[in-house]
Amino acid sequence: MTSPILHDPVFLSIPSRPATKDDFPIARDLVDTLVAHADHCAGLAANMIGESVCILAVMDGARPLVMMNPEIVKHSAKTYRTEEGCLSLAGVRPVERYASITVRWRDEHFRKQRGTFSGLVAEAIQHEMDHFAGRLI
Repeated sequence: MTSPILHDPVFLSIPSRPATKDDFPIARDLVDTLVAHADHCAGLAANMIGESVCILAVMDGARPLVMMNPEIVKHSAKTYRTEEGCLSLAGVRPVERYASITVRWRDEHFRKQRGTFSGLVAEAIQHEMDHFAGRLI
């Protein structure tokens, strides 16, 4: 189901709780919503669709990738400055991001996964993880 994108900064500032196996329907809605916005969006965090839970979905090439409870376990020393927009907020804001990250997460079936990402996928993961902490970018 495609969900509406929230724009309430008070709600978006609330830190997210860890995801559980029972949160699979939220992950599915997040993917559906991301796919509906894929022409202008690289990723979404669950709080952007009204659920304060640590689930994100990013476009990894042409396919959506779901991460439940992602954790950056390693990152490059190299960083870069860029400007990012967000479907939940107007405008763009300057941020600094790691060029490469290694992430540990649970997939939509709650199986443990690990992967290394760079480029726009790494940037989107970092952006969505900021949402989990209630940081508005």
